[in-house]
Amino acid sequence: MNRLLVLFLIAFSYLHVSASMILLPMDESQKNHLKAYGITYWVLDNEVEAWWLLNYRGGSFAFPYTSVFEKECLTRDVSFEVIPDAAFAKIRSDIANPELNQETIKLEVAPKIAVYTPPFNTRGERIQPWDDAVTLVLTYAEIPYETVYDREVLEDKLAEYDWLHLHHEDFTGQYGRFYRSFGMQPWYKENQRKMEELARSLGFNKVSQLKLAVVKRIKEYVGGGGFMFAMCSATDSYDVALAAEGLDICAEIYDGDPQDPDAQSKLDFSKTFAFEDFQLIKNPLEYEFSTIDHRDRRVIPERDYFTLFDFSAKWDPVPTMLTQNHTRTVKGFMGQTTAFDKDYVKSDVLILGENKPEDEARYIHGEYGYGTWTFYGGHDPEDYRHYVTDPDTDLNLHPHSPGYRLILNNILFPAAKKKKRKT
Repeated sequence: MNRLLVLFLIAFSYLHVSASMILLPMDESQKNHLKAYGITYWVLDNEVEAWWLLNYRGGSFAFPYTSVFEKECLTRDVSFEVIPDAAFAKIRSDIANPELNQETIKLEVAPKIAVYTPPFNTRGERIQPWDDAVTLVLTYAEIPYETVYDREVLEDKLAEYDWLHLHHEDFTGQYGRFYRSFGMQPWYKENQRKMEELARSLGFNKVSQLKLAVVKRIKEYVGGGGFMFAMCSATDSYDVALAAEGLDICAEIYDGDPQDPDAQSKLDFSKTFAFEDFQLIKNPLEYEFSTIDHRDRRVIPERDYFTLFDFSAKWDPVPTMLTQNHTRTVKGFMGQTTAFDKDYVKSDVLILGENKPEDEARYIHGEYGYGTWTFYGGHDPEDYRHYVTDPDTDLNLHPHSPGYRLILNNILFPAAKKKKRKT
């Protein structure tokens, strides 16, 4: 009923106002950058088209004026400007100038969002003692999402969603390599118990075998036209699992039997999305999966920044959408997987953001089949070192976060990019 009422009010408002547009500026004048994405998503979800003005005032949004939309902007404290249709037409005409690195992208349908997270790690029952940046910013921006996990993935439920986020996860079946620091903690033991129970219920003898089946099914989802976004350990552990298909890379403390001593020489890098030629970390007590994560970082926190590449908006609209921001320099942040050593990034992978002095990629993107994937290093853009058991980040304190804006770019990206899903 609420949805029908909103649609009625929007239609009624159209009949009683002169033709005009609402512009959400995304430069330094915006009072709340993160909630502006939520407003734009809400407009799309109410079946009204919007426009993404790439590189115009920080990547601004625009949509038809209604009193309902104006009230929502005021309610969420999002800066907006009401401009006549003629003024918006002039903006679009200026943007079309081939000498300007700007472009107008129409946003058509709000993407349906899924977050891959354990059913025993939701708001009601949290065993794993860490937050997730994507769920934090979706909640803050008031963008709806649903959760899925291994059972739903293997039951082919991903086809119901346009965009999938991979929660902080270890797809190799080694429980995040937390054994040395937290192996005796109740939460670690309970997490392991539940994961082993889930694997058995789905017909697998080991958690690593379950996770391999999951990453392969997610790969099929991307190939069929899905949009996949991963952060922190869900990035490199995903590719490690793909490369190690059919191999036992888990030490006895993780799966009850020894790892294959020749696993390194048997890795198949042709199966991975982003990385190749990396070395597995054989010490099961080391808090790393492989050499993908840049391990020799010498940058101090005060100087830890990465730079977003400046793409051609007219010729490369996709990477331009993914890098929209009010600054080209983003404060770095750490995680189990902080950054990607460029020596192991495949040549056809598009680097969106890098720390050049450290020779590391922080934000990368690629296509597979009909879909795309994006990997973003680090755990929480506004918590430089987010330790296990640290409290959740309060985004009310960071409404302008450039690092969180990159996540939200990925969430709106599917609304603009239409590909026929492969059946």
